[in-house]
Amino acid sequence: MFDFSTPVDRHGTWCTQWDYVADRFGAADLLPFTISDMDFATAPCILDALRQRLDHGVLGYSRWKNDEFLAAVAHWFSSRFNSRPDIQQLVYGPSVIYMVAEMIRQWSAPGDGVVVHTPAYDAFYKTIESNQRSVAAVPLQKQGNDWQCDFDRLEQVLAQPQNSVMLLCSPHNPSGKVWTRAELETMAQLCEKHHVAVISDEIHMDMVWGAAQHIPWCEVARSRWALLTSGSKSFNIPALTGAYGFIADDASREAYLNALKNRDALSSPSVPALVAHVAAYQQGEPWLDALREYLQANLRYVADALNSAFPALNWQPPQSTYLAWIDLTPLGIDDQALQKVLIEQQKVAIMPGYTYGAEGNGFVRLNAGCPRSKLEQGVERLIAGIQSLR
Repeated sequence: MFDFSTPVDRHGTWCTQWDYVADRFGAADLLPFTISDMDFATAPCILDALRQRLDHGVLGYSRWKNDEFLAAVAHWFSSRFNSRPDIQQLVYGPSVIYMVAEMIRQWSAPGDGVVVHTPAYDAFYKTIESNQRSVAAVPLQKQGNDWQCDFDRLEQVLAQPQNSVMLLCSPHNPSGKVWTRAELETMAQLCEKHHVAVISDEIHMDMVWGAAQHIPWCEVARSRWALLTSGSKSFNIPALTGAYGFIADDASREAYLNALKNRDALSSPSVPALVAHVAAYQQGEPWLDALREYLQANLRYVADALNSAFPALNWQPPQSTYLAWIDLTPLGIDDQALQKVLIEQQKVAIMPGYTYGAEGNGFVRLNAGCPRSKLEQGVERLIAGIQSLR
């Protein structure tokens, strides 16, 4: 029913991944597997809803707190996660990272530490440090093809009085780890014990594979918390802007909304974003399920191709996301040398693991959210680049 195999030419669309690849990699003629958006057109039901809204012709100020949007979010959490968060706790924001930054400002002071599992999404480091806070790192430990949290280490970090917030990535980017209910419950207990507020970024919640199951933070929460997410990754609509979340306590929610409306003048939402979310959550399930099958097959292809070329890797697809977090340390490849070869000889842009912190040394992050024909080219060039260094 849905075509994910035919490439869509994104050149000339002001596209970060394609048109501006030189900003990060220094060359413009690269095949990119970088920023986490996909090379697929969004769901037809979203495009139809946007056309219908545009045909109305009037694009004035609007409100995000409307019955259709609230009902769509409630329906999605109920049908996909068997979760029923209090819809009266819902808030809107222009992006998840804006909302993360605002909650960090609310729940901590300059100089405080923000607890983060590392390696971490690079925007986490930037947001924390740009708000004059410091990253309190809790490195994940790789055990085979799984990632584990050292809960003794986590408690030691949470117990430090300057650490007032834990910023959780659930599912985790870049590792693809899906937190189990037991792990989340342990984190909730520790944060309550040490009076640490929790900000849970769940933007990848719809991209969980196999037997793994995403558990929204609201299902385990104890202390002050915010669950922040968006349909932007799942339905490939980040250009529309728009995110939402749940903030549990009334005072924090009111403070957030006051900052959104009065300090930052951002309370009038992107109408296309609202239209897209309503359409996605009410009608987009068949498209998303078909996409999920395609992405899982893509990740399986990456595993098969890499392991055929380099059996020592034994790389397996992640538990979540369409981002292949590939551990190259068994091959003893120098990160900088590999990037030089990939850019200058193979003409391909793949994110170096050190972008995500010191724990990412020896890794690359390859975006598999694209037609198979493009992915095959990227993996072949990655293999060739590695072989040239061995």
